[in-house]
Amino acid sequence: LVLDKVRLQDEEEFVDILEDKRHCNDLRFAFRTFSPPPYKGAPACSSAELNQAVLESQYLRYVIKEVALETESSVEEVRDKVCKIMWEMSQNLQLRFIRLMAFTFRKVFKRLFSAIYVNMEGLQALQQATQEFPVILMPNHRSYIDFLVVSYILFNYDIPVPVIAAGIPLAGMKIVGEILRRSGAFFIRRAIGSDKLYWAVLSEYVRTIVRTGFAPLEFFVEGLRSRTLKSLPPKLGMMNMILEPFFKGEVYDITLLPISISYDRVLEESLLAHELLGVPKPRESTAGLLKASKVLQENYGCMHVNFGRPLSVRQLCEGKINRCQYNLIPRDLPQKPNAEAQACGSWLAHMIVRLQEEGALTSPWSLMACILLQVPTTVLTEEGLLFHQLTEQTLWLRQLALDFRAHLSWPDSDVMSSTVALHRSVVYRKAGRVYLTRNDELERKHSIVPEDDMMRTAAAFLMLASYRNQCLHVFVRPALLALAMSIRKSTRKDELLTCFCFLQEVFSNEFVFIPGKSSQDFDEACSLLHECKAVHVSQWEVTDSDTGLEVLSFLQELLKPFIESYQLMFRFLCEERDCVFREKDFLSGVRTLATKLIVSGELHTYEALSSDMQKNVLSSLRSLENVKMCENASFCLINFYKTDTNVRYSNYFNKELRIFFNQHYQFSVIL
Repeated sequence: LVLDKVRLQDEEEFVDILEDKRHCNDLRFAFRTFSPPPYKGAPACSSAELNQAVLESQYLRYVIKEVALETESSVEEVRDKVCKIMWEMSQNLQLRFIRLMAFTFRKVFKRLFSAIYVNMEGLQALQQATQEFPVILMPNHRSYIDFLVVSYILFNYDIPVPVIAAGIPLAGMKIVGEILRRSGAFFIRRAIGSDKLYWAVLSEYVRTIVRTGFAPLEFFVEGLRSRTLKSLPPKLGMMNMILEPFFKGEVYDITLLPISISYDRVLEESLLAHELLGVPKPRESTAGLLKASKVLQENYGCMHVNFGRPLSVRQLCEGKINRCQYNLIPRDLPQKPNAEAQACGSWLAHMIVRLQEEGALTSPWSLMACILLQVPTTVLTEEGLLFHQLTEQTLWLRQLALDFRAHLSWPDSDVMSSTVALHRSVVYRKAGRVYLTRNDELERKHSIVPEDDMMRTAAAFLMLASYRNQCLHVFVRPALLALAMSIRKSTRKDELLTCFCFLQEVFSNEFVFIPGKSSQDFDEACSLLHECKAVHVSQWEVTDSDTGLEVLSFLQELLKPFIESYQLMFRFLCEERDCVFREKDFLSGVRTLATKLIVSGELHTYEALSSDMQKNVLSSLRSLENVKMCENASFCLINFYKTDTNVRYSNYFNKELRIFFNQHYQFSVIL
């Protein structure tokens, strides 16, 4: 019901913010009058005053004394550590650096993108929201460009620019790190672990920003930049920190604002594919940034930034949490969120990700990638796919996406030809056929395995897969139902729902589902497939229709790369004699096996080589309690063949493995 209220009801007006600026003076734009409406909840304060309020808070004083006793240090020594953490972490937002960034980004954006579209209705709602309650901006994270594009847009429309949670490596970039800090970035260590003092400083810093309404706070709920371009399961640490002032009654309300950033072409497309294949990620540095300036010579099409509906935490949490419990403990004392608060934070975070997906605009290239990945490898690498065939299938998929309520970015000009031309780094057109473009970068310096030709092909296929992933949220629920119908060979709704829920559990790290909403997801899948006449739905049954076989077949094939990749990794685990592995040994072993099977022609998906896919399998097995992590950073396979322990899904899991994961590989799972 909440999702229905905040979904886009009509096609909103998107305006190209670069159109009227290509012939205007960039310096005049940067130094124009900037007068955002003030926040009404509290008087304005400077960054120095904010830092001082954090350091003098009763909460930090309490924690400092506690840590001093635990470590047998003096209060002064611990306080010095707190000051160093604050110096490392805190932002120093200054308008003159915002102007510098506006000038720089304006020039860069005009070189990179043919247009940046922004929905004006969302901006107007945000401008109003920033005056009333603390605002939390929550964009998805697909590119480094995400980091400050929101600030650029808000500066452009006289809306208060945000302070932004960023990774600590960015702070180490010479000159650039300080510019980012003075543009509103505050820097967080990636591996905090059990560092009690650091957690205390970070949480108090975030809570103080929210309490005081210092500025809108921007953070990526997914935590990291998605290397696969699909949504990642949300991280809850920052979410819990942001919600605490509301739970404790320190603010009347908090406004959450999902932001969906969509790209025709992503700057880091090749870099992301190589990272998935095991090539180490380049360290963030100023020198690396300057070397990457060659990207300015490329065209990256359009960007769409969709500002969603402002969401009231007060309204969303009504009936979900009892805030009276926070009256029992003084506000200034450390208090871990209880199970109820954690569940509420998890629900909100997952809902934001879902809204980000629904606000994203699907490009023609994403649909074309879906089609291309269902074409045999030899066709794309040797024979070529007929261009008119690709066009017909993409237009068919466009209609299906519209039936599934997707929001499309579909220009009126010659879409298909211009899209292929834009993505010449992945495919190219020759003599009326489309071929895969294979990259030679791995052959030079970062060769991972002797089969270099296969690895170059893999890099291109992983780039294709990334763009397909941008629209997977449109199809994933109907696809899981289509897959359940294929697995169970049953029409009974209750049996299909059980299998549907199981598949959601297995792929819970590949796709984001709101916890506890499996039945609603199943009903949505039934409704969408029924509306496009792919199935007939009655009170007790779901049956396929004569006209729906093409749709069901496409949806099943859409998930085939995930099925085959999971099959491969289960096969590896089943055939290994040892039950205890180091994680790096597992990843290396799986990649070696996948390479061997791809070269021999036994495995047909290159996505099995993806390190993210391999790690997702481990996470899935852990959630199903078939694998557990040991303290020495190894992981141990527990009762994979036998289900002696009382595990929630173990018996059903192994039963489904025989049916589901043995479709192509002949190995058995012993009960």
